[in-house]
Amino acid sequence: MKVILGIDIGGSATKIVGLGADGRPISMLRINAEDPVTALFGSLGNFLVSNHLELTDVARVVLTGVGATFVEGDIFGIPTEQVDEFSAIGTGGLALSGQETGVVVSMGTGTAFLHVTREGEVRHLCGSGIGGGTLSGLCRKLVGMERFGQVKKLALEGDLDHVDLTIQSIYRSIPPTLDPHMTAANFGDLAEDATPADLAAGVINLVLQAIGTMSVLACRSCGADTVILTGSLTTLDQAGPNFRSFGRLYGLRYIIPENATFATAIGAALCSLRSKGLE
Repeated sequence: MKVILGIDIGGSATKIVGLGADGRPISMLRINAEDPVTALFGSLGNFLVSNHLELTDVARVVLTGVGATFVEGDIFGIPTEQVDEFSAIGTGGLALSGQETGVVVSMGTGTAFLHVTREGEVRHLCGSGIGGGTLSGLCRKLVGMERFGQVKKLALEGDLDHVDLTIQSIYRSIPPTLDPHMTAANFGDLAEDATPADLAAGVINLVLQAIGTMSVLACRSCGADTVILTGSLTTLDQAGPNFRSFGRLYGLRYIIPENATFATAIGAALCSLRSKGLE
């Protein structure tokens, strides 16, 4: 069996995906490591062992992400190439969502907004420093936690009424176009006795709503009406409800596809597969 390995070396995590000749994922793996070289070789070795593969089973390694620039030449004698991150994000987002066009949002350490057309053109609309890194840094200072899994679990116990100012709190008569439960100001009504769980929930809400607002502006800039969300933040329990609210308010469709965390790695492998096939 020959496979193509797509590897997304990010700022805080590395994702690796193996694709078969039909372009379908065989297996996926995530490794947390800040050093890109350590992350690359650790994820590759782990993937091969976990899937009972030999180096000879790998037709090609395709790298993308910020850490890919640290790697030169072939890996272990396997033909190795690089795909630019924006092409990988756009290709992976469309493939996983089944859409022909749309704004693909990659929510990683920071956030990137891309418009992908029916012709397959990927255009970088804008980027933001607000993302998973923001979530980690603020929670480290506010609640003494930075690990994503811990923050996710803690925030589920939080109450946003102890943190955020809502529309219904400031309007006597709420305009019909607004949801009374929408946030008017993140951390705008912070209670003195707010718990760590409340603070964690507030930070998650701030990050997701900032990304949601930027996604609306991104759509307005290119005439799109569909937003495809990818990256680790899609696994937050609050992601679906938050983006559905944006969809209702602005008349947009938000899609969180299955395996959205691995969209960039999948996109890198697909770019190579479509250009060269499975050699």
